[in-house]
Amino acid sequence: MYKVVRCTREKSGTFTKSEHELVLEIPLTVTVNGRHALTVMTSPVMVRELVVGLLYTERIIHGPDEIESIQIEPDRVSVLTKNPFKILVSKKTVLSGCGGSSSFLDVAKLPKITSDLEIDVEDIRAGMKQTLQSDLHTKTGGTHIVGLFNADGVVCIAEDIGRHNALDRIIGYGLLNKVVFSKTFVASSGRVSSEMARKCLIAGIPVIVSRTATTSLAVEMADKTGLTIIGFARGDQMNIYTHPGRIRGAGTTG
Repeated sequence: MYKVVRCTREKSGTFTKSEHELVLEIPLTVTVNGRHALTVMTSPVMVRELVVGLLYTERIIHGPDEIESIQIEPDRVSVLTKNPFKILVSKKTVLSGCGGSSSFLDVAKLPKITSDLEIDVEDIRAGMKQTLQSDLHTKTGGTHIVGLFNADGVVCIAEDIGRHNALDRIIGYGLLNKVVFSKTFVASSGRVSSEMARKCLIAGIPVIVSRTATTSLAVEMADKTGLTIIGFARGDQMNIYTHPGRIRGAGTTG
């Protein structure tokens, strides 16, 4: 997940030869039924989960049961579906800093959250704390971390150079392991963008929490679709932007 490179380090005006760990970034080409579906700039870990989650959130497949086989190579993944004549209409590169084109989404066509999940503030704090415990991030400072949690605790934690890829990984893990997404919440080290919100909506995850900010479009989408977005979950505070009723005690606030 990382490589050591040489660098010149400056401190208080003094320059010294040094080394530093850099997180790996590779282009991963995904083909479906022999046709190029997309290329994703990613960290080379949990590749199967990433591809399943990405194909699902891009709506190329509707579930892992549609996949006949997945062949993984160092820079390429070949997927065969049970419908070999499935037509793909788009080819794109998913960059490490962004994903999809949610700015052009019709919110009315997005799925609605129908979960009856209720969670405690302390469960959110514990999930965020567990998500942020990363040796790789400590070494490199170059990854985003996303965790999936349910009533039993952690389901899966994944890292990547891009927060969207990390989210796709935990969604892929959940799909492959038959996780009931309506009973889960996501904790993220990075910003909740409209694309992060869109992926949660497609998976049916009712709550996403971030230690940092969210965007106005993400909040607008969440407000209309039933998704709970929480930002700046740090220490003993957090901002609940939409649908606070899922957080025990917040629904009674005036």
